[in-house]
Amino acid sequence: MHDGAAATDVVRCEVLEDGALWHVVLATPKANIIDSAKIAALQGIFERARDARDLKAILIEGDGPHFSFGASIDEHMPERCAAMLASLHAMLKALLAANVVCMAAVRGQCLGGGLEIVSLCQRVFAAHDAKLGQPEIVLGVFAPVASISLPERVGRAVALDLLSTGRSMAADEALQCGLVDAVVDDPRAAAIEYVRRHLAPKSAASLRFAVRAARHEFGARFAREIDALEHIYLSELMRTADAVEGLTAFTQKRAPKWRNA
Repeated sequence: MHDGAAATDVVRCEVLEDGALWHVVLATPKANIIDSAKIAALQGIFERARDARDLKAILIEGDGPHFSFGASIDEHMPERCAAMLASLHAMLKALLAANVVCMAAVRGQCLGGGLEIVSLCQRVFAAHDAKLGQPEIVLGVFAPVASISLPERVGRAVALDLLSTGRSMAADEALQCGLVDAVVDDPRAAAIEYVRRHLAPKSAASLRFAVRAARHEFGARFAREIDALEHIYLSELMRTADAVEGLTAFTQKRAPKWRNA
């Protein structure tokens, strides 16, 4: 490790390409749940990335057969969700503020909070078996980050379809709508080759300005809108009976009994 990269027992961070690439691995297979420990580790990596002079790109990948099954349901429960949302959103603000090219290598399931991370990456390389979805509505809640990032990436109509149905897209459909940028046999190798061909010859300092400029308006809008959606989630959604019922039913492994209220 060098240039400030770090690793924990839930997230690995390997420095590649003479410091130009950090390979960040969600290291709790097979589910790679996005919980408080993983969020804290990722935020630390993204914050250190801002000052890593030679860094040009970050590649995020899940260990094992799946990228991530999503955020911790236990931490979504009413007594814990405020802290969970605040930390998740702070971590993703740090990802954007790093001002480096962020990429994702996706295999298997990429759901919920996992897809929210992926949707904020500039380049997404998916394996043929990838399945990407935002199933929060199935639990009676909504996805604040994806409500901002998915319309930016795939357009409002496709985003609304994913957010209101909770369905997953196969890799080919995700490629067609722009949710992923390439479907390949080996997404990690494809991402590394992308760095070598397109980013490694460039100035790391100039790349940061290019990323910052290209996402200037979106970064400011994301920070503003995520705070508003977090407030709606906590102050309005979590006061409904169905939000609590949906999360409770999932933890109890039963079908929810909706009151439509």
